[in-house]
Amino acid sequence: MTGNLLHEIDWKKCNGLIPAIIQDKQTKDVLMMGYMNEESLSKTLETGFTWFYSRTRQELWNKGATSGHYQKVGDIFLDCDGDTLLVLVDQQGVACHTGEKTCFFRKFY
Repeated sequence: MTGNLLHEIDWKKCNGLIPAIIQDKQTKDVLMMGYMNEESLSKTLETGFTWFYSRTRQELWNKGATSGHYQKVGDIFLDCDGDTLLVLVDQQGVACHTGEKTCFFRKFY
């Protein structure tokens, strides 16, 4: 994401939390969805690894800090409405806390 797109995020529309869809850069598998606030997005851009905002714990968290399953950021795209991010990553290990490769392993329909 280029710096000039940062001002296009509609933080008010997102109530301060923008959904971030995380996709494996190589396989194109959708790995997870998390929320980012301005601080976690800034830390993501600064460090090159994903940071999210936990709505439950009301704090920032770095994906992989506990598990070792980090996500190295490749590209970040902002959708046309300015209210959702697509983050392409190089996933180290699995993405889901259950041990599954992706959080989307339960077929619904």
